[in-house]
Amino acid sequence: MTAVTLKRPWLEFDLGGDMQVLSWAINRPGFVTARRIFWREVRNADLSEDFDVARWLSEELEDRQAADAVTLLTSRDIGRYKQATASVGGTTAHCVATVGLTNAERVGFRTVRAHPGRGTINIAIRLTAGLSQTGLLETLSIATQARTAAIIEVGLPLRDGPATGTGTDCIAVAAPIGTCTYAGLHTDIGEAVGRAVYRATLAGARDWMDEFASARSEWVTNAQDQRSLQNPLHRPLPGRTGCNDC
Repeated sequence: MTAVTLKRPWLEFDLGGDMQVLSWAINRPGFVTARRIFWREVRNADLSEDFDVARWLSEELEDRQAADAVTLLTSRDIGRYKQATASVGGTTAHCVATVGLTNAERVGFRTVRAHPGRGTINIAIRLTAGLSQTGLLETLSIATQARTAAIIEVGLPLRDGPATGTGTDCIAVAAPIGTCTYAGLHTDIGEAVGRAVYRATLAGARDWMDEFASARSEWVTNAQDQRSLQNPLHRPLPGRTGCNDC
């Protein structure tokens, strides 16, 4: 696997060289060239509503001489990151994921929370196959499908059905520049990406569910009448300053 280094509060995914990266990350979003992807762990208390997060993160990255890095933010414990690789044909996909579900949502049914959290799903994928920008776009769609399938499988109950993701997820896909335009589910690239993302995300989601099992049992008990269920994820968890910090 390509090197992943944990030095709190940072997690670094070394891509092994310059690659094209597509994401909607807070630092260097869109189509960019980068050789590393960072996660920065934060606490919800650090990020007040009037706090200039982008400026703060930019200064943090400058201090690390890492302003060139595509960078993701999460309040999930980054020490609980998960990795998975999958090889199909001549393509290998390496996925690194941090999974927190305190900000969980079901697509199409937005939840209004008194205290919105920043627990989130952050995923980065490195591919060995060269892709065009069109191919990179389709790869991002496959990664999103795999993320959603994994979260549905763990079955976190919300008012309108099981969670499908969180309100602040981010996915970054990295690949060499190439000419391959197709990366759908029927291709080697699509299968490798889907499998790696699904496995890493599922492992992270199960880890989160196991860590907060006692609170989750309480949520399920209180969810007997789905019509009157209020989303439980804005209630503090026992032993923590708030459920949002995960």
